[in-house]
Amino acid sequence: MSAAPSITIVTDKAKIAPVNSKDRPFPLEWTRNIGIAAHIDAGKTTTTERILFYSGAVHKMGEVHEGTTVTDWMEQERERGITITAAAISCAWNASCGPWKGIKQRINIIDTPGHVDFTAEVERSMRVLDGAVAVFCAVAGVQPQSETVWRQANKYGVPRIAFINKMDRTGADFFRAVSEMREKLGANAHPLFIPIGKEENFSGLIDLVQNVAYIFDETKDPLGMNPVTSPIPAEFTAQAKEYREKLIEAVCDFDDVLAEKYLGGEEITVEEFTLAVRKATISMKFTGVIPGSAFKKKGVQRLLDCVVSYLPNPLDLPAMKGQDSDGKEVEAVVNDKAKMAGLAFKLWNDPFVGRLVFFRIYTGTLPKGMSLYNPRTRRSERVSRLVLMRAMDREEIDMAYSGDICALVGVKEVITGDTLCDEDFDIRLEPPSFPEPVIAMSIEPNSKADQEKLGTALQRLVAEDPTLRVKTDTDTGQTILAGMGELHLEIIVDRMKREFKVEATSGKPQIAYRETITVAAEGEGKFIRQSGGKGQYGHVVVKIEPNEKGKGVEVLNETVGGSIPKEFIKPATEGIVEAANNGVVAGYPVVDVIVRIIDGSFHEVDSSEMAFKMAGIFGFKEAMKAAKPILLEPIMGVEVTTPEEYQGDLIGDINRRRGRINGMESKNGACIINSNVPLEMLFGYVTDIRSLSKGRASASITPSHFEQVPSSLLTKIVETSSKAPARS
Repeated sequence: MSAAPSITIVTDKAKIAPVNSKDRPFPLEWTRNIGIAAHIDAGKTTTTERILFYSGAVHKMGEVHEGTTVTDWMEQERERGITITAAAISCAWNASCGPWKGIKQRINIIDTPGHVDFTAEVERSMRVLDGAVAVFCAVAGVQPQSETVWRQANKYGVPRIAFINKMDRTGADFFRAVSEMREKLGANAHPLFIPIGKEENFSGLIDLVQNVAYIFDETKDPLGMNPVTSPIPAEFTAQAKEYREKLIEAVCDFDDVLAEKYLGGEEITVEEFTLAVRKATISMKFTGVIPGSAFKKKGVQRLLDCVVSYLPNPLDLPAMKGQDSDGKEVEAVVNDKAKMAGLAFKLWNDPFVGRLVFFRIYTGTLPKGMSLYNPRTRRSERVSRLVLMRAMDREEIDMAYSGDICALVGVKEVITGDTLCDEDFDIRLEPPSFPEPVIAMSIEPNSKADQEKLGTALQRLVAEDPTLRVKTDTDTGQTILAGMGELHLEIIVDRMKREFKVEATSGKPQIAYRETITVAAEGEGKFIRQSGGKGQYGHVVVKIEPNEKGKGVEVLNETVGGSIPKEFIKPATEGIVEAANNGVVAGYPVVDVIVRIIDGSFHEVDSSEMAFKMAGIFGFKEAMKAAKPILLEPIMGVEVTTPEEYQGDLIGDINRRRGRINGMESKNGACIINSNVPLEMLFGYVTDIRSLSKGRASASITPSHFEQVPSSLLTKIVETSSKAPARS
């Protein structure tokens, strides 16, 4: 087992680490950058609202069902009761226990969407967070999008704790939810607290680290401000002892001192236990779990204590790595006194201040008015204003420091994932990566005036959203929008109407098919033109082979003996990549192939870059035609939760949609059907299953993989491909 990062806890202002600027309002040791992430309807936004209330950031709790939450500020979010865009907000918290008791900590929070259509918001948020709170429903347990956000946190190395929400709901089961975390997520999950009662009898928490109980009284304390701290009730003593022993054994793997004391039968102090849990959490190999009910105002204060006690500050984590202009590894070490570097992780068009660039500073300080260098554009831009975000509201600041998440005003030529740094700091940080769109539709402006506004609106929306793609179909002249799902595109069209006053008509969504090959083949491309004077000559021989899934298109130069001069390899490669954008089956992008340039020839006078680019295109097309190409369609993972009396009807409906049932399970009187269904068959699916179940069934749909289109449907798709321009 790898050693956990070293932890330095500073509780005395006189001992603040030398990396802190003397002017910063909160030292780095007392700063937490966290995200709230979960499946849709697990209670992320309600949990965030309670955090803001208990920390004093707001004076009235907002409710999702009333459309009064701080972080769901968009009109569409409040109307639909869902989170669409990740909202950043800051608060402060005085821990009530442990080494940080009485020390005010700054907590920067990002509340992320749960719906799979807005997964890009989670992806880019995870890229810049230091820690996360994964929220689970105590009734539903681990759901499909829970698994997605968990994988995203693993991908970016984000330590996390878990909050099992909705403990007051009928069917809530804390220990089953913990068990599902272990089984479905592979998490080393252990309760830090255990609940006192459940469902309507959920009345308190037992703190396994401090060995005390917190009792809630809804009558005397309806806002949950002052839970009563008491000894553990007698009927829970044995259970608390059992789970405390399990917790100690689990964290002993991460703290040798604690392990020695435990094995020697010595008493373990609360501070030692707290630090051991913190080390275990930051190692990414342990997840502490807290039960609660955000809606009923139970357990959120203890969750805040755990955020401060167990999630890392910027100093606890390894330095962020990047590359210099030569491709060598460079580190951005957290230090206010170092050169400045940070990552632009989100763009947003604010109606009052214009473009906002959400920015995470990894090292150095950023004063208002500073010029920042962008290694991608090789240009410097001046930051005219600096703001701290409070969801839709803004607080003007003069200086931002290492570890801060802020927004920049004034920088123009910036896209999501850009590094911005001091001009003499040669570094490019790794940007977040985003999934490819799976669905597309046409959009037509209703008037000439709308045509002009449409271009501006799409330009801004594409800059904001890396999973939104726009292109003009060369055959029909239509503008095509490609995105992550029906809801994603619906929201985009709605935003164009509300924010940019664009009246447009959208077409039926189309599927983003892909093409690939099944066998290896060779192809020869020649481009020869002779019409008096200097001619054109390019000749390329390529070999194409199937590649691993998810690898895209890889082009390798394997020519020998200078058969193609070095300066013509690049244009030949560009031609191959361009040709792969439109396959030979139905004109859809080609994926998962290796193309090897194995031979060719050139002419001393007539060869040119353009000729070799065309030769690359022709060679790729010929090789692909010979490689038994196939068409692939996106397959979605569909999880349907339904009362058992509708199970047969819903399974029959899935079968009619060319679906494949993967398994079924019963949970709290409901049947959960797991299946894979082609995306083409899922338009309007949620509405249809509500009709079949009288509104009592629900579905969760997530991208799964691509599969070969059945031969019975291939002809139809090829014939209509010119009318279904879902190519990205």
